[in-house]
Amino acid sequence: MTCDLTDPIFNDEDAARKHFEAIRWPNGPFCPLCGQFDRVAELGGKSMGPGWYHCKDCRRKFTATMGTIYERSHIPLHKWLLATHLLAASKKGMSAHQLWRMLGFGSYRTAWFMAHRIREGMRETFPSESEPMGGEGKYVEADETYVGGKEKNKHASVRTSAVGGMGKEIVFSLVERDGKARSHHVRSVSAATLRPILVSQIDAATKLRTDDAGQYRHMSKDFPAHEVVNHGIGEYVRGDVHTNTVEGYFATFKRGIMGVYHHVSPEHLKRYLCEFDFRYNERAALGVEDAERAAKAVAGVVGKRLTYDQAYL
Repeated sequence: MTCDLTDPIFNDEDAARKHFEAIRWPNGPFCPLCGQFDRVAELGGKSMGPGWYHCKDCRRKFTATMGTIYERSHIPLHKWLLATHLLAASKKGMSAHQLWRMLGFGSYRTAWFMAHRIREGMRETFPSESEPMGGEGKYVEADETYVGGKEKNKHASVRTSAVGGMGKEIVFSLVERDGKARSHHVRSVSAATLRPILVSQIDAATKLRTDDAGQYRHMSKDFPAHEVVNHGIGEYVRGDVHTNTVEGYFATFKRGIMGVYHHVSPEHLKRYLCEFDFRYNERAALGVEDAERAAKAVAGVVGKRLTYDQAYL
């Protein structure tokens, strides 16, 4: 299912509100303050405007945006829905400058903060409660990549003598073949850093595939079906042993970072990883088209708040 950008939800506030209410309240409105279903009524009259509800139990008023990243936002809801669709449908992302131009905001800062709140909505709410990746007969590939410009291209005031991956940020990703991805911003590629992630997030019966880097050498005690592809001797595929899937994920991620965003600060990298993981996990190859992907991103805003100061945490 594709999405028509002339859809009223993208240009009419009342249609946008009803669309969001249908996503948040598929079984009818309930009070986000006390959880009451049965004693909730929509308020009428011109003074409050449309979309206001009253709970007869706790006697408080609320809208569907309460308890979401949209709460207290001065940005019209139809612009939130349009920005979410654009970010969810663009395979390599969309810069805040592009959102600023397309949505007609008064300042770039508004678009920048808006994009980060949408990424927060894409974040997995309870990753520790998620099912382990892989399982019997399934393959998970693990690899790392580096994010950051070359030292020679940096301003003299921040340039260091680092070479190779030194001085760059490290992204460690797990990608299940024909499945989903989970990415992490890590401090190092040592076994002490990566092994806890692998053990906690991958089923022990999984067929783990990595390259021949030293940090993966002793993984066979945790994953008996662990095999490596030896890049050092020019080997890239040996039967079902390869890391092409995770490297394909990195290719899209790197093209987005370098071609769309150009620069990502270390403190914000985790949210960009949420964005790329979300689009990969809700991709067309898994039967998720643009409209459904955007609706899932909108559904993810519930229970999350992100203030401007928190965006730097």
